[in-house]
Amino acid sequence: MPPTDSEAAEPPPDQDGGVQGDETKEAPQPFKRGFRFWCIIFSLCTTGILSALEGTVVSTALPTIIDHLGGGSLYLWAVNAYFLTSTVIQPLYGQTANIFGRRYLLIFAVAVFALGSGICGGASSMEMLIAGRAIQGMGGGGLTMLPNVIISDIVPLRDRGTYLAIIFLSITVGNGIGPFLGGVIVQSTSWRWVFYLNLPISGVVLVLLYFFLHVNFKHEPIAAKLRRIDYGGNVLFIGSTVAILLALTSGGVQNPWNSWRTIVPLVIGAVGLVVFFVYQRYPAEPTMPLRLFTNRTTVTAFFLTFLHSILTFWVIYFLPVYFQGVLASSPSRSGVQLLPTVLILIPFAAVSGKLLGKLGKYKPLHFTGFAIMTIGFGLFTLLRASSSTAAWVLFQAVEAAGAGVIVSVLLPAIQAPLSQKDVATATGTFAFVRSFGIVWAVTVPATIFNHRLAQLANARVSDPDVRAALSGGAGYEHATRAFLDSLSVPVRREVVGVYTDTLKLIWQVGIGIAGLGFCLVAVEKQISLQKDLDTEFGVKDKEASESAPGEKDEEKAL
Repeated sequence: MPPTDSEAAEPPPDQDGGVQGDETKEAPQPFKRGFRFWCIIFSLCTTGILSALEGTVVSTALPTIIDHLGGGSLYLWAVNAYFLTSTVIQPLYGQTANIFGRRYLLIFAVAVFALGSGICGGASSMEMLIAGRAIQGMGGGGLTMLPNVIISDIVPLRDRGTYLAIIFLSITVGNGIGPFLGGVIVQSTSWRWVFYLNLPISGVVLVLLYFFLHVNFKHEPIAAKLRRIDYGGNVLFIGSTVAILLALTSGGVQNPWNSWRTIVPLVIGAVGLVVFFVYQRYPAEPTMPLRLFTNRTTVTAFFLTFLHSILTFWVIYFLPVYFQGVLASSPSRSGVQLLPTVLILIPFAAVSGKLLGKLGKYKPLHFTGFAIMTIGFGLFTLLRASSSTAAWVLFQAVEAAGAGVIVSVLLPAIQAPLSQKDVATATGTFAFVRSFGIVWAVTVPATIFNHRLAQLANARVSDPDVRAALSGGAGYEHATRAFLDSLSVPVRREVVGVYTDTLKLIWQVGIGIAGLGFCLVAVEKQISLQKDLDTEFGVKDKEASESAPGEKDEEKAL
């Protein structure tokens, strides 16, 4: 009798769309955790900190940078350029990781990141800074995505959740200390060290990767490798995605949503993505193989990744609005008040990864995580100006626990039905979907927030000047203690009430999205997770790494 989905033999059966393994394969490698393994993990964590740090460190240094370089309205691109390039480049890294190998590609990504950091540090104009940030992002996309691929190469599927949680911990640390570190650097030395600091750290990472990250890959002439790249697919995908991201990041901020400057890029990007997926039927090695989307578990897990990313950053972007616009906290105190989210999410991610290794089942964890997140968003609707500290700490803890349960067990679900040869491209797609979700975590609630705030302000705020200030999409930026302190006591009470009720709607929409995620989990199939390491890209034995035929010549060619 054929195995069921929950007891599938290895490799995973193709009833769920997965690809059967090769008929002749070497025995799966045992999972070894020696000195080299932990050096690799440490190196990957350092790259995660680098990429996350650079995504947030500029936020507090930006006013000083603008003061020195000028640039007018271009200042927004000092942030957006990094985000755009790091997002759109991730599927390309996923494809080329199979062609050039993980080691060389990650070393290349660190080098490009360091190059961009040097350009930013030496920038003499805002245009030069933006160019450096774009180059940084091209490297940063690899620093974000490739560690997940390498974890998938050196850790069996069943145990990956634990080590993905470790990588996520490093990224969270980078995100958390970035704004603080940027402020300290600006206050104590030149803003240029916000970028120059990356150079010695990148140097250490390069040394660690060169000496310890020795993984298998296919040896062939460099010309043959270059012919395998899906140039047409990458051009279509990057161009289309950039158009969509440009529209989403400028819509409602620089341009109205009904402006042709917003609508045209959205339409061009959407049409371009349709053409891209049609084109993916033809290359021998496509950027995003269509077989990734032929089984319901992987497709559903991609959707869950998108929703989880939206919900996680929804909280990160809008709880500070409550702290500053309702409780009148300072920006620095608001950052401290957000700490429960980070401090709770990390241990629950680690526990969830351990449970995945012990139980071998991701579906119950997905159900649990989205259920808890739904409850957490429901609790957020109860927040008022009179809410106690215990209340907003507890509510954050509940939502963060749900987010943590899910974060490290999404990628194993995506990979479970797939052949090992699709791990890199699937991980690249996963990283892109996660980054793409962050954009929607800003644009969707911000649009709802500004529209609802303007409605309530017109109906309930008595001061016409304040009503005007809260209209026209400016409600989010006025959620500050300074703005509240500038108001008379009666008007301040009105404004706080408007912010409170507007945020209630934001959390209610979040309930719907979290509930949708809970329902979608039912579509997944429970695929058995491998306990053995079965990959052609695993860590080399010491003897093999010293005597691999042709590797020295290939290093010279690269």
